Amino acid sequence: MTLGSLVVRYSAFAVVATVANLAAQRVVLAINASALGFTAAVAVGTLVGLAIKYVLDKRWIFYDTATGVQAHGRKFALYTAMGVITTAIFWGAETAFWLIWRTDLMRELGACLGLAVGYVVKYQLDRRFVFAPAVAASKGGA
Repeated sequence: MTLGSLVVRYSAFAVVATVANLAAQRVVLAINASALGFTAAVAVGTLVGLAIKYVLDKRWIFYDTATGVQAHGRKFALYTAMGVITTAIFWGAETAFWLIWRTDLMRELGACLGLAVGYVVKYQLDRRFVFAPAVAASKGGA
């Protein structure tokens, strides 16, 4: 895959995961708009975005064909661990924008900016630590 197609594909998947994340947050906030509801919304949105992004990245970015509960469990655990760092970036930006402006538009802008920076960092971590054997195998077999 060329660098250009990688960037387009990864960006498109990031957008899909971001939209799913924010949609899930809106659903939770529609049910409960309190501070506890906000915390729940951020957590639920993050889980939804994480699951979607994992499936897309595994298949279409890193071409990982491993199957089975053990392979998925190990990789998803590593993928999630790498996401802890990037989630802190995302949550920090979203929360800062909410605390400063206290509007949904600015909260979502903070989320988008935090997710964009986080996804760039996440790709590098995933490439190096989560999907490295799959990437090396696909390059060696090409």
